[in-house]
Amino acid sequence: MTTIPSPCTNWCDINPENGYCRGCYRTLNEITDWSDLSNSAKLEVWSKLKIRKPQAAE
Repeated sequence: MTTIPSPCTNWCDINPENGYCRGCYRTLNEITDWSDLSNSAKLEVWSKLKIRKPQAAE
């Protein structure tokens, strides 16, 4: 079974304006739950990051 890699970039800083990590764009819950998530749930998080990243940069 293939494991979905973490999007962590080792720049952990939660943006208080939107609640996303400035490095990986996950929420605190997504970060803390990552190791317990199924591969399909991890892929769902990854798909959300593609939407969040451009928005967070604005």
